[in-house]
Amino acid sequence: MSSLPEADRPKPGLRERKKAKTRASIQEVALRLFERQGYEATTVEQIAEAAEVSPSTFFRYFPTKEDVALYDALDPLFIAAFRAQPAGLSSLAAMRGAMREVFGMQSPEIAGQSVRASLIMSVPELRMRMLDSFVDTIDLFSGVVAERAGRPADDFEVRTLVGALMGVVIGAWLASGGPVGPTFIGRVDDAFGFLEGGFRI
Repeated sequence: MSSLPEADRPKPGLRERKKAKTRASIQEVALRLFERQGYEATTVEQIAEAAEVSPSTFFRYFPTKEDVALYDALDPLFIAAFRAQPAGLSSLAAMRGAMREVFGMQSPEIAGQSVRASLIMSVPELRMRMLDSFVDTIDLFSGVVAERAGRPADDFEVRTLVGALMGVVIGAWLASGGPVGPTFIGRVDDAFGFLEGGFRI
């Protein structure tokens, strides 16, 4: 089984694009408030008012205040970039190429990552939830890597590879102190190269 060519993959409909835009807008406003007045001092009601949505709309997109900080808007960009990598690349090389491509973009999603990452690093409950959420991230990316490799999503080797990738990303994030800047991006790229080299220590 091979992955579908880009032109043959279903494109998000208008409804999905509107939902993504609303989700991104709510998170952008929330991060701005967190940065200005602190995470603990910011309420869902304040976020909803600033984002010009009702609290019930907020909760349709984010079950809790923690979730608005934890939502990673880069995941869809990574998946699209990964799928677009040349077919001859290994899954690891394709993931490394996707990472370079996404972090090289000038986009609102990239711009908000430093605030979000620093917030998660500084708020203990967010940091713990973030580590828990990596299980969901492994599930998500295992499906995409398995699609490229023509394997089942629960393939043990696929999940091992994705788990290793997530591990080096966590290591780079902790080593960089939180912000998603040149230090973090350089450490992730170095870590991917370390993986590609077979962890020769």
